[in-house]
Amino acid sequence: MLRIAAVRAARGVAPRLLTPAFFARAQRYESNTPKPFPDKNSDAFKAALELSNDLQRDWDAKVVSYEELLPKTRAPSPETYLIDVREPDEVIQGMIPSAVNIPLSVLANSLNLLPDSFKEKHGFEKPKKSQEVIFYCRSGKRSTSASDVAKRNGYTNILNYTGSWLEWVEKGGEKTK
Repeated sequence: MLRIAAVRAARGVAPRLLTPAFFARAQRYESNTPKPFPDKNSDAFKAALELSNDLQRDWDAKVVSYEELLPKTRAPSPETYLIDVREPDEVIQGMIPSAVNIPLSVLANSLNLLPDSFKEKHGFEKPKKSQEVIFYCRSGKRSTSASDVAKRNGYTNILNYTGSWLEWVEKGGEKTK
């Protein structure tokens, strides 16, 4: 662009581009130009690869089976939260006993609320970051996402019931309305 402005100036065309705004735009463009990808043997590349691997590991929450979950629903403990991440229109079908509902669509925002605001919004105490938290949904996909959201918000004792509602009903588990 600078060459075009110089050619226009030589031809007698008014150099409209050579204004302070032009130089500001040019400087912004240069700062946004992507940097070359680091060499595969460089420390920067290895650090980026390790960070990428760490982020992918977020999806590996421990899976809990129907048999492991069943006793927890029959004798609920204040140390464990069973969280249904389905939307309210799905919860109408019923819930696993002792479960509470926080839809996946509001989970991240809810986990960032202060404890008083959380209790006001959901009607129960906010889980502590070290408490056991078990997520389930309809088929296990959203519960996996919920596990990731919880981990990114500092929760450390996360379990994922991947069989979720469909397996619970299929195996004859009790329901609450």
